[in-house]
Amino acid sequence: MLHVQDLPERLEQTAAWPEWVNPQVAAAVRGTGIDRLWTHQYDAAELAHDRHHVVVSTGTASGKSLAYLLPMLSAVADGTSAASGRGATALYLAPTKALAGDQLARIESFAVPGVRAATYDGDTPPDERRWIREHAQIVLSNPDLLHHTLLPNHERWAPFLRSLQYVVVDECHTYRGVFGAHLASVLRRLRRVAARYKSDPTFVLASATVADPAGHASTLVGEPVRPVSVDGSPRAAMTFALWQPGPPPGGPPDGARRSAVAESADLLTSLVGSGVQTLAFARSRVGVEVVAEMARDRLASSSPGLETTVAAYRGGYLPEERRDLERSLRDGTLRGLAATNALELGIDVSGLDAVVLAGWPGTVGSLWQQAGRAGRSGQRSLVLFVAADDPLDTYLIHHPEMLLGRPVEASVVDAENPYVLAPHLAAAAAELPLTPADEVYFGPTMRPLIDTLVERGVLRRRPRGWFWARDDRPGDHLSLRGTGEPVVRIVENRTGRVLGTVDAERSHRAVHTGAVYVHQGQTYVVSDLDLSDGSAHVTAGDPGWSTMARSVSAFDIVASERRTTWGPVSLHFGTLDVRTQVTSFLRRLPSGDVIGEHPLDLPEQRLRTRGVWWTVNPDALESVVTEEDWPGALHAAEHASIGMLPLVAQSDRWDIGGVSTALHPDTELPTVVVYDGYPGGAGFAERGYEQAATWLGATRDAIAECRCVSGCPSCVQSPKCGNGNNPLSKAGAVAVLDLVLRHASDPGG
Repeated sequence: MLHVQDLPERLEQTAAWPEWVNPQVAAAVRGTGIDRLWTHQYDAAELAHDRHHVVVSTGTASGKSLAYLLPMLSAVADGTSAASGRGATALYLAPTKALAGDQLARIESFAVPGVRAATYDGDTPPDERRWIREHAQIVLSNPDLLHHTLLPNHERWAPFLRSLQYVVVDECHTYRGVFGAHLASVLRRLRRVAARYKSDPTFVLASATVADPAGHASTLVGEPVRPVSVDGSPRAAMTFALWQPGPPPGGPPDGARRSAVAESADLLTSLVGSGVQTLAFARSRVGVEVVAEMARDRLASSSPGLETTVAAYRGGYLPEERRDLERSLRDGTLRGLAATNALELGIDVSGLDAVVLAGWPGTVGSLWQQAGRAGRSGQRSLVLFVAADDPLDTYLIHHPEMLLGRPVEASVVDAENPYVLAPHLAAAAAELPLTPADEVYFGPTMRPLIDTLVERGVLRRRPRGWFWARDDRPGDHLSLRGTGEPVVRIVENRTGRVLGTVDAERSHRAVHTGAVYVHQGQTYVVSDLDLSDGSAHVTAGDPGWSTMARSVSAFDIVASERRTTWGPVSLHFGTLDVRTQVTSFLRRLPSGDVIGEHPLDLPEQRLRTRGVWWTVNPDALESVVTEEDWPGALHAAEHASIGMLPLVAQSDRWDIGGVSTALHPDTELPTVVVYDGYPGGAGFAERGYEQAATWLGATRDAIAECRCVSGCPSCVQSPKCGNGNNPLSKAGAVAVLDLVLRHASDPGG
C-alpha cells in the first residue's frame, strides 16, 4: 500500500419543499421518509418547474433523481397539457436498461394515484407496446429505442409526443466521445419531431460531477442548459488507499508486477471472507470473469460455502442474467461482485462496504462514480485502487495528487462529427423531410452534408425539402454505441444458445477462429467466426491456454488541420486513414509461455479518424538515438503516450490506438501517431494535441521513473500491441521525448 488518504464526511444542506409540488406527489414522497430536500434537489427542481433546461451534476448517491421526479410527477399528476386530454407525458432516457428498470421501481413505489409509468425497450413484449404508447404517461427507455423505434414511428406516438413536457437524460456524463455525438443528434431529432406535434419539452439532465456540466449538457441538447452543481447531500467518511501489487510468483521479470486482476481477486476474497460486501471493478470483460473465478476458487478453500456468494457482471449477458444479479446484490445474497463499468451507473444498490478498482477506470469521473458505490449505508467506506502494470497506473500511484486532488476531466463531444451527423440527417429525413429551417437543430454543417447525401443517392431533393430515397430504414444501418457496425452473436455449438454478443470490430481479436472465450466462469473455444452471418460458434471446454491476437497497422495522412513547431519537432492534428489487419494469434500457458503462433485469414479493417502526430528531424534524432534504435525508441514512446493520454483526455486506452515508424511515406520523417479508435474521431486526440506538452511530459516521466531496466508493462510495454511488444527501447524513448519536449509548450494553452 503506497498511499492512504481519509476523506472527511460532508454535512447535509437542506431546503424546504417547493409549494408547487402536487399534493399527492408530496404525500407519496414524504411517505418514504423524505421530509426535506437537499439544496441541489430543490434548486434543480425549481429550474425544471420554471421550464428551464437544467443539469444537476452532483456525486453518486446524492439523490439526483428526486430533482427531476418532483416536477415530472407533479406535471403528470396535475394533468397539465394544453394540447391533449391525455394529460402531461414525460420521457426518461438512461444509458442502460437496468437503470431504467430501477427508476420504474422507484416511481411505482411512490404509488401516486393516476400516474402510469412503464419501461419500453428491446425486451418489452409486443402486446405491451401498444398499451404503453396509448396509455403510459411516463415512458422509461434508452437512446437506442428512441433512435430505432420511437422517432421512426413517431406517428404512432403522436398523442404521447403532443403532450410531452419533460425529457430526462440520466447519467449524462456517460455520453462522451462518439456515443455523446450520437446522443446529441438523437436529441436534436427528438426536439424536431416534438415541434411537429406542437410540444417543446424541458430537458433535465443528471450527471456525476463533470468539469463543465452546463457546456456538456448544452452540447447534448443543442440549447442552453442551466447547471446545479453544489452538492447538498451528506457523505460518510471514506478511506481511499492506493495499492501496488508485488512481483509475480517466481520473482520479477525485469520489474514486472503481479496483475491487478489477480491482486484484486485476493482482496475481494479477503473482504468477502471478513463479511464485507464488496464490488470489484475490472476494466475488461475477461478481467471481470477472471476476478470472480479466482475469488470463488479461493473462498471454496478458505471459507467453504461463501464461493456461491460471488459472481461476475458485465455487458454481453442476457437481460435476465443481469436482473438476477442486481436483485441478489440488493438483497445481500451476493457478498462479492466483479463488474465492468456496466455497474458503474446509478442503479440503486445500497449498503455496500467496499470497492476495489482493478486498474485505472479511464477518467477521474469514473473513478469517483465507482468509488461512490461504497458507503451508501452511511458508514465509513473503503476504496482500494489497485494499480495495473501499465504507465498511467504506475504514474498515478506515485503521484497521488494527480489522482485524488485532480478535478474531473472536460467531456469531449463533437456534435458536428460528420461521420455521426450525416447518418442522423438521413434518419431525420426519413422521419420528416428536411428543410433549410432545420439548421436551427443540426447546425451550419447540415447543408454541405445534405449535398453529399444527395450525391450518394441517400436523399432526394423535392420542392418540400429533402426526402429519404431508399426502401429500407436509415436507422437499421446506424448503431449509437461506437462504430455503427452490427454485433456478432456468440453461439454455443451444442445447444444453439446465444451466450452473448461482441462488437463486430472487436470480433476479429476476441472471437476469431481458435480464440479462447470466457463467459460466467465457463471457458469456450471458438470453432468458427462467420463474419457474413455475424456469428461466432463456440464449444465449451478449457484447453489449458489463453489466446492473444496479433495484428499489423499502418496509417495514411489525409489532412493536417493544426500544426505547431517545437524546434526540430512538428506537432500535428488532423484526419487519418488507419489500416489494421489481425494476422495471427498466440497460444499462451498460464505461466505466460507462448506455445504456438497460428495464422489467421481475416480482412483488413479501415478506419478514417482523427489523430495527433509528431515528426522529428532525422539529424536531431540521430544526435540522441542511433538510427538502428529508432524503431524501438519510437515504438516505446508511442506505447507510453497511448497509455498516458487519459491523463488529459476523458478516454480509456482502449478507445485509442497508435502507430510509429522510422520513415513514414507521407511525412518522409520519423513519425509517431496516436488516434481515436472511432470513425470520424471522438475528440481524444484533439485534447492530446491541445495539451501535448503536459501529456508528453508526463509520458516521459512515467518511463524514466519506472524501476525496470529495459522496459515493462508499467512503462513501455502494451497489452494491446499487435507486434508482441517488439522492438522496444526504454532508454531510447526517454531520449526521444526529451528531444521532443526541449522546445515544447501546450498549443491549447
